[in-house]
Amino acid sequence: MGVLTEFLKGLKVTGATMIGTIFGNELVTTQYPKEKRKKPQRFHGRHVLNRYPDGMEKCIGCELCAGVCPAKCIYVRGKDNDPDNPISPGERYGYVYEINMLRCIFCGLCVEACPTEAITMTSLFEFSTTNRDDAIYTRETLLMDEQGNVPHMFPDDPLIDENELLTADGWVRATAPSGVAAYEGVQMWQSTPGPADWSPEPSQEEIDSRSSQEHEDG
Repeated sequence: MGVLTEFLKGLKVTGATMIGTIFGNELVTTQYPKEKRKKPQRFHGRHVLNRYPDGMEKCIGCELCAGVCPAKCIYVRGKDNDPDNPISPGERYGYVYEINMLRCIFCGLCVEACPTEAITMTSLFEFSTTNRDDAIYTRETLLMDEQGNVPHMFPDDPLIDENELLTADGWVRATAPSGVAAYEGVQMWQSTPGPADWSPEPSQEEIDSRSSQEHEDG
C-alpha cells in the first residue's frame, strides 16, 4: 500500500497542476507569437548602428568590432569623411558595414570594443530566413535614421514588434559602470535620437526594492 499511496500522491499533484493550467490559475504558456514575454534588460538581440542626437553617425570605421569578433562575422571598411559634408564627427566613417547573422554568436564583444558606442544590441531575436543572402545585414539594414528609427528586415510581417528595435539601450546601461562602484548612477553612454533610455542602471538596492514591490503587488 505504501507504493500505491505515494503513487496517488503524485497523481494528486499532477492532476491539480493540470486542472490549474486548464482553468488559467497556473497557466504558464505564452500564446506566441501574438503574445510575447518581456525580454530581460541585458538581452543580446539584433544589432543596431547608432547616431548622435544631432543625426551624425557614431561609427568611425575603425574596424575594432570586426577585429574582436570571435566568430569573424563582421566586415567593416572605413572611408574618409568629406570635410564639407561629414558623415561622422571623426576623420572616417563606416562606409561598408556587414554582419553575417549565420555566424554571429551574440556575445556582445563588438559592443564592448566600440570606442564611440556606435553598435549596440536590441531585444529583437526573430530574424530567421530561408535565404542565406538575407542573413547578411548591411549598413542600410543596421543604421538607425535621424529620428532614431531602426529599419526592420521584414517590414511586411504582420507579427513583428518594431518596438523591440528601439530597445538598444538596456544591455549597455547594465554594463556601463564596468564594475566600478564610483560610477554607479552615472550616465556613461551618450544619447541617440529616438525613445531609447540611456540613463544609468539603478543601484542593486533599488532593483531589489522594485522586485519586492512587484512581488507584493502581483
